[in-house]
Amino acid sequence: MAGGGVTDAGPGKRAHLYEHRFTHYFAFTCIVGALGGSLFGYDLGVSGGVTSMDDFLKEFFPNVYRRKHMHLKETDYCKYDDQVLTLFTSSLYFSALIVTFFASYLTRKKGRKASIIAGALSFLAGAILNAAAQNIAMLIIGRILLGGGIGFGNQAVPLYLSEMAPAKNRGAVNQLFQFTTCAGILIANLVNYFTNKVHPHGWRISLGLAAVPAILMLLGGIFCAETPNSLVEQGRTDEARKVLERVRGTKNVDAEFEDLKEASEEAKAIKSPFMTLLKRKYRPQLVIGALGIPAFQQLTGNNSILFYAPVIFQSLGFGANAALFSSFITNGALLVATVISMFLVDKFGRRKFFLEAGFEMICCMIITAVVLAVEFGHGKELSKGISAFLVIVIFLFVLAYGRSWGPLGWLVPSELFPLEIRSAAQSIVVCVNMIFTALVAQLFLMSLCHLKYGIFLLFAGLIIIMSCFVFFLLPETKQVPIEEIYLLFERHWFWKKVIHGSVQEKLSNGKPPVAV
Repeated sequence: MAGGGVTDAGPGKRAHLYEHRFTHYFAFTCIVGALGGSLFGYDLGVSGGVTSMDDFLKEFFPNVYRRKHMHLKETDYCKYDDQVLTLFTSSLYFSALIVTFFASYLTRKKGRKASIIAGALSFLAGAILNAAAQNIAMLIIGRILLGGGIGFGNQAVPLYLSEMAPAKNRGAVNQLFQFTTCAGILIANLVNYFTNKVHPHGWRISLGLAAVPAILMLLGGIFCAETPNSLVEQGRTDEARKVLERVRGTKNVDAEFEDLKEASEEAKAIKSPFMTLLKRKYRPQLVIGALGIPAFQQLTGNNSILFYAPVIFQSLGFGANAALFSSFITNGALLVATVISMFLVDKFGRRKFFLEAGFEMICCMIITAVVLAVEFGHGKELSKGISAFLVIVIFLFVLAYGRSWGPLGWLVPSELFPLEIRSAAQSIVVCVNMIFTALVAQLFLMSLCHLKYGIFLLFAGLIIIMSCFVFFLLPETKQVPIEEIYLLFERHWFWKKVIHGSVQEKLSNGKPPVAV
């Protein structure tokens, strides 16, 4: 076999027999699953705004507060360069990095639903602790609990959505995760805009409201169904059949159900999924889905803007409320872009969105660097005209990211891996993503201080590299059943040479390759 439960009589011949109709039950399960994105999004949006609030800085980081209100040339780019302050943001992602390995075991053994519930509980505890924080230690511990919630949620939710969705609509359904992430960011920015005027504890309201999406996800996780894939994997085949019929809206699910059972049998034969992931036949999926795309998603520079938008705008001379309002505008672009991607990604495909948006992002980063090099860093604030222009450029950058590397950074990895290694692979995806998220969060303000406008040129160079990566190595996966994805690599100009050993192995086992 080449992976994913495909045999000579497998999905290569059965996929055209799959049937589905829209049902309200399917819509409910997808909305519940997508709520996991709101946890991630709310935290992305809220942390940067809180770290720019004077009341928060005076209580926990008085040195940064004093530096923020200085107007010396040498502090233009360096007002917020404090490693403990950035640890407030990055500690969450270091925590998520560690937790994701525990989440992998829970997701595989107990199901996607169990990880969703565990994530909601951890995030809820973190939100409560952060809102009640009296010292930096309480802040960091709260962030670690929030990170645990994100580790569980980011591990389980993309899998949940991919497995619930029919192949023809998988792109749009999976992007519900990104949509709710963007909605969470936007809501967080709006909350920060108003709580910044509530003295002295507005920041507590911002951090405490993270409990709302956690409670919604907890309740949804309790009442939603487990995925048919996971139920079959757990040996609960009768229940899996009922759920599959219910989410597909038809009794005629024989072909898809048989494929799920065959994939499950192959998955059970895998004793060490992490070691299996390293096999030659899975190397394309490992390089593209588990390593390349998750790392590159963070190296676009967009999350630096999401983390620190208010901080960046204040560093560039915007007032406190103007900075929060500007970040609200740019994050609104992210939500609009995600809606565009949801409706069009299954029509135009993943590669076109990656490449077209990548070109726009490169141009925006270069323009930003040139404007800052000419107009900023000389001990004076930017003029209103230049400030407005920068907001527009960053808006366009986020709009491009929001329909490409943002949603597709989660969608494409979730659809590349066959069932037998899916949970393990998703752990690697989240792990790599969180490593680079944490590094970007921890190092960005220091890099902004030392590289100044050059940081945006660095991001432009990285986007050029990742666009080449997509152009040469990523096959188009739109509307391809998950269990047939491996066929794309067997006929890819480069990857077919890499996995040639697995084809030889198949021949040695007396099984001819599936005809393409």
